[in-house]
Amino acid sequence: MKLRLVRENSTDETTLGNLYMDGIWFCRTLEDCDRRLESGGVKVYGKTAIPLGTYPVTIDWSTRFAKQMLHVLSVPQFEGIRIHAGNTHFETHGCILLGEDVDQDTLVRSRVAVNALQHEVAQALDRAEAVNLTVERE
Repeated sequence: MKLRLVRENSTDETTLGNLYMDGIWFCRTLEDCDRRLESGGVKVYGKTAIPLGTYPVTIDWSTRFAKQMLHVLSVPQFEGIRIHAGNTHFETHGCILLGEDVDQDTLVRSRVAVNALQHEVAQALDRAEAVNLTVERE
């Protein structure tokens, strides 16, 4: 399964984008500020989106959230990057939030989008498919 996150724009606090699954639009995304780490930008702890690149995704146990969650692996300068529910940049801490839509800089129906993606990823992993997330800019 190929997941593709395309970042649209970034403010000093928030980066909005779209997530595609195998080439088909799936949902909206919200991340921290894109500080362009892949080209020498400086990471601000808890306030920086992950660098552009392609990363494996799995589902495993999150001790922080105490449940099985989507986990983005092998992200340079980051640990514990999850794809999870949330509405604003205050809830990202480097992670990727999903929602069915955006109202200004706030995601809506986030849990619905996360549950749907986790279901699809779980099915792909059950089929022994590799799941990868590519993060890019528009």
